[in-house]
Amino acid sequence: MYRVLVVGGLIPKGFDGLSFFPFLFVKDKKLLDSKVFMNHEKIHLKQQLEMLLLIFYVWYLLEFVVRWIQCGSRYRAYREISFEKEAYQNEMDLDYLTRRKLFSFIKYL
Repeated sequence: MYRVLVVGGLIPKGFDGLSFFPFLFVKDKKLLDSKVFMNHEKIHLKQQLEMLLLIFYVWYLLEFVVRWIQCGSRYRAYREISFEKEAYQNEMDLDYLTRRKLFSFIKYL
């Protein structure tokens, strides 16, 4: 379903990985052993697929800009994005993706 690429310094500061379907870019190969990290990124891959990729990226960017304007902090804006809220809130539930309903991110808006 996805390909993992270890890219080290190409990941922005403050982040360990980036999902960009069908790729998962990670800063360090050791992260692949973290079930929580991998679950978080798989949630993003699922979100991207259900939003037909391009719609996901446009929505993500627009929501980030709106949140940044609202709160004045890039980090807080990132954490307030509905896609991120869903992923962070459910990353420790390793069975989440088996029962996740389509467009579940909407309840985090």
